[in-house]
Amino acid sequence: MTEIIDVKSIAQRVREDLKVRVAVLRDRGKGIPTLATILVGNDPGSEYYMASQKKACDSIGAEMLKLVLPEDTSEEELLRTIRDLNDDGSVHGIMVLLPLPKGISEGKVAMAIDPSKDVDGVNPVNIGLVASTSGGVAPCTPESVLEILKASLKELKGLHAVIVGRSNIVGKPIIQLLLREHMTVTVCHSRTSDLKEVTRSGDVVVAAVGKPLMVDDTYIREGACVIDVGTSEFEGRITGDVDLEKIMGKASMATKVPGGVGMLTTVLLMRNLVECAEKVL
Repeated sequence: MTEIIDVKSIAQRVREDLKVRVAVLRDRGKGIPTLATILVGNDPGSEYYMASQKKACDSIGAEMLKLVLPEDTSEEELLRTIRDLNDDGSVHGIMVLLPLPKGISEGKVAMAIDPSKDVDGVNPVNIGLVASTSGGVAPCTPESVLEILKASLKELKGLHAVIVGRSNIVGKPIIQLLLREHMTVTVCHSRTSDLKEVTRSGDVVVAAVGKPLMVDDTYIREGACVIDVGTSEFEGRITGDVDLEKIMGKASMATKVPGGVGMLTTVLLMRNLVECAEKVL
């Protein structure tokens, strides 16, 4: 029988820990972790994410500074805003929501964020530290995968993880985070030969390719743990990369979509915020 991993409970445990850590900072008069989130324009998805960040901050006792800039904000104006936040000692985390309007370089924006306040791991300094497995702040989705595996499997050392997908924001950081745990890691992509044969060798399969319901029972071995990172709209509903119905009974455990990895990402953004604050408060 396949166990559906209870990501909600994992998120709640992390949230309760963060409440305590924030309370300790507050009660000792150190200050309150504060996240500054910048939205340029009025993208509906970004507005929704900003609202979810506010709820997450409220849930642990942190504070949030919402900066909504006009659609016609210039690149230099945005960079100036980021520099001001870098210099503001009351702000401990900075996040710029994507997509940005045309004419603004995502790369320049990422580089402008102080690495010590880069809660979403987009600055090249953090990317390099994560890639070298020597520290740094990782993006929240890869961190969520690791958190779920730690909670579900307990001991990761020596296990073989197969990652399907090599994107810069998900697939590649997951590789480095799992290597830190002394796992053996294989990464697959669109040009991998005999993909199913490779994925069937994994104790863990992480699907992060963005193709709805691609991974079925023919992709996994008996008893594998399957983590679904994909989110797509398919036939009028939100679904992941894994055909959950087809792997039931073959996988030992799996996440579902919705209700899986995505339930943890904003909570881990809060953890990154608290850790950034703890280093300076």
